[in-house]
Amino acid sequence: MIASETPEVQKAFLDALEEPDILALPYMFEFWAHEHQLPPDGNWRSWVVMGGRGAGKTRAGAEWVRAQVEGSRALDKGQARRVALVADTFDQVRDVMIFGESGILACSPSDRRPVWEATRRRLVWPNGATAQAFSANDPEGLRGPQFDAAWVDELAKWRKGQETWDMLQFALRLGTRPRQCVTTTPRNIGVLKSLLALPSTVVTRAPTEANRVHLAASFLEEVRARYAGTRIGRQELDGELLEDAEGALWTWSALDACRSKVPPLLDRIVVAVDPPVTGHSGSDACGIIVAGVDCSGPPPEWRAYVIEDASVTGASPQAWAEAAVDAMARHGADRLVAEVNQGGDLVETVIRQIDPMVPYRAVRASRGKTARAEPVAALYEQRRILHGPGLAQLEDEMCQMTTRGYDGAGSPDRVDALVWAIQDLMIEPAAGWRRPRVRTLS
Repeated sequence: MIASETPEVQKAFLDALEEPDILALPYMFEFWAHEHQLPPDGNWRSWVVMGGRGAGKTRAGAEWVRAQVEGSRALDKGQARRVALVADTFDQVRDVMIFGESGILACSPSDRRPVWEATRRRLVWPNGATAQAFSANDPEGLRGPQFDAAWVDELAKWRKGQETWDMLQFALRLGTRPRQCVTTTPRNIGVLKSLLALPSTVVTRAPTEANRVHLAASFLEEVRARYAGTRIGRQELDGELLEDAEGALWTWSALDACRSKVPPLLDRIVVAVDPPVTGHSGSDACGIIVAGVDCSGPPPEWRAYVIEDASVTGASPQAWAEAAVDAMARHGADRLVAEVNQGGDLVETVIRQIDPMVPYRAVRASRGKTARAEPVAALYEQRRILHGPGLAQLEDEMCQMTTRGYDGAGSPDRVDALVWAIQDLMIEPAAGWRRPRVRTLS
C-alpha cells in the first residue's frame, strides 16, 4: 500500500500521475481504505462492519452506498437504484449518514454528488438512483417501499430494533441480489446476534485504534486511560460483542437453561401490565407479560412458566388496555395485575372501559427496579421459572438488567411486567403459605 511507503516513493508515485488521476484519487476509496472498510468477496446478503468508536464504520457505509449506485461514468447506472438509509432517528440519518464528515455527500465527487430533497427525505443522484431516509423508531414507515440495497447504521442501539429490522427485510426485495451494509458498535441484543449467526452474513471488525491516523491522539490516550480493561472499553473501543452485561441479574446461558416448549399444568395464570407514562409513537413500550404457576406442593416445589410477551409499543391507553384484556381472554387468565405508580386510578378506569368485569389488582412500586427484580432473578437461578418460545425482546431486556440498574435504551417495561407477574404468582403467595396441619388419632 502506497501510504505505507517512504515519502520518496510516495512522491514518485504522485509525480507520475496525470491531473485527472490526481483529482480522482481522493475519491478512490479502495486505494485509501483499511481492510475492515472493504466488503468481503462472496455471495453474501448482509455485511456487518462492527468496530469501536471512530473505527471508520460510517465512512465504510457511505462508500459502500456510492459503490452500489454509481456507474463507471457520472450518468451511468450502478448495481442499485433504490437504497434505504436507516438509523435510530431521522436526524441521525441526515446528520451522520448523509451530511456527516464521513457521510455520503462528503465522500462524493462533484459530478456524482447526489442532491438532498428535504421534503421527501431522500437523496437523488445524477444517474437517477435514490436513497430514502427512515427512522428505526417508525418500523411501519418501511411497510410499502421496496429497495435493492440498504445501509443500516448503529443497529445495536435501536429501541425498536427487531421490529424495524424485520420490516426492512421484507422491503429489500428488488433486483437479482439485494444487499445491505450494517455499521454498528456491538451490543448484546438479540437482533444483532441473530444477524451475525446467519450463514448469509459476513463480518469485518476493527478497534478504534485501527483508524488512529484520523483521530486525535489526546482522545485515544484519554479513553484508553479511563476505560482500558473495562467492559465498556471492550465494547465501545475494541468493538467486542460481549454476551452478558457486567453484574447482570440474568445471563443468556441461564435463560437458555430455562427454556421449555411444553408448559407444566398451571394452577393460576395472570397478565401483568407496566403502563407507559404517555401514549404516543415515541413512548416507552407497555409491558404486558402472561405467566402462570404450578403451585402443587410446598412453595419450594412451585414452578412458573412465562407464556407470552404481549407488549405493545407506541400505543394509546385504550390500545394497550385492549391488548392486555385480549391476552387474558387468549390464555384464560385469572387476574390482571397493573402497576399504578404513573397512572394511578386512571389505569383501572381505562382497563374497565374495555372489560368492566375484569379481575383486577393494582400494585405500586415502593422500591427501585433492581431491588424488585433481584428476588425474581433468584428464582431463575433455582430453575423455578421456565420460558416458552417467542420471548426474545423480553430476554434482551432481562440480560441488560444489572445490579447497577438497566443498561439498555429506554425503560425495561417488559422486565417490570415480568417482575409483577412473578410477585403475584409466587413470591407473595409463598410468603403467606402455611403448611397443612396433619391430624393424628389419639
